[in-house]
Amino acid sequence: MRRLKAGIVGCGGIANAKHLPAMAKSGLYEITAFCDVIEERAKEAKDRFGSEDARVFLDYRELVQEDLDVVYVTTPNRSHADISIAAMEAGKDVMCEKPMARTYEEAQRMLEAAGRTKRVLNIAYQNRYRRDAAYLKELCRSGEMGEIYFAKAHALRRRAVPTWGVFLNEEEQGGGPLIDIGTHALDLTLWMMDNYEVASVTGAAFHKLSCQTDQGNAFGDWDPELFKVEDSAFGFIRMKNGAVIELEASWALNTLEVDEAKTSICGTKAGADMKDGLRINRIHHNVPTVEKPELFGGAVDFFSGDEKSAADVEQELFYRIVADGAKQTVEPEQAAVVTRILEAVYRSAESGETVYFD
Repeated sequence: MRRLKAGIVGCGGIANAKHLPAMAKSGLYEITAFCDVIEERAKEAKDRFGSEDARVFLDYRELVQEDLDVVYVTTPNRSHADISIAAMEAGKDVMCEKPMARTYEEAQRMLEAAGRTKRVLNIAYQNRYRRDAAYLKELCRSGEMGEIYFAKAHALRRRAVPTWGVFLNEEEQGGGPLIDIGTHALDLTLWMMDNYEVASVTGAAFHKLSCQTDQGNAFGDWDPELFKVEDSAFGFIRMKNGAVIELEASWALNTLEVDEAKTSICGTKAGADMKDGLRINRIHHNVPTVEKPELFGGAVDFFSGDEKSAADVEQELFYRIVADGAKQTVEPEQAAVVTRILEAVYRSAESGETVYFD
């Protein structure tokens, strides 16, 4: 099996915690090029994960001209579009971290480049590959849930504001928890519904806790002077077929309802949530029932099932997409709709008015 030559732009947290370890574990990639604006960070990543002849770059425009099959874009959101487009125009297939882009205009430019160059553009919504998500998707696809007309996208933290990198920088990221973790919950929800036809979005964003100094933050105290993004945001999304979605996202909120990268859906035949593992609720023989599928093989001694993480599955599938022409699970057009909705929540929060889609 031929290994793909890979380069990575952005050697920070998400690269080292998710992509690079999973790529190395798969054995499907030869990582030969590392790029970061901080040279030492790129060198450290090369030493840990690179091939013997791997090179370090400070400019992504040089990296994309290398002899590579794929380029990974794991930079702050501001540069997702420019780097992905440059890589595709240089003949490389792209894995871009979520969210696809800061704005819908940037996402459209990425779609146009993918269509024009005929290159793969994959967005890293790895939560689709979790076992609970994959199982629920099959229920939705088979029609067992019926028509899904109400859903909630959950991305709530009580106190877990990321204090490293540029997470608190609006220019670099485009926003706070909504665009950071809300994007995963919204992607899961739209995917389960298989509905990307949006009619309108109403949103609100808050800066209520970001200025406080008594923080109790899981990642240590943040600097209120640097906290330029929202600490929580909420959206109400109306679809063209009449279905509605409630979107909730926070890094800091006085709540005990803590859920991240989860969805709750209500259909005409059944409902489901991920509040306590995956739970399916329906009426069976005229009695309300709750089903909890055993997804991890816990009932068998010494066997816990497939130990592949969602990140592992993501890397293996990306390989098959590029090398074998397998169908993408995350279609870039779907990811662009996620970005458009997130942008609309921010616009609505700023104007106080509902944003209507064409």
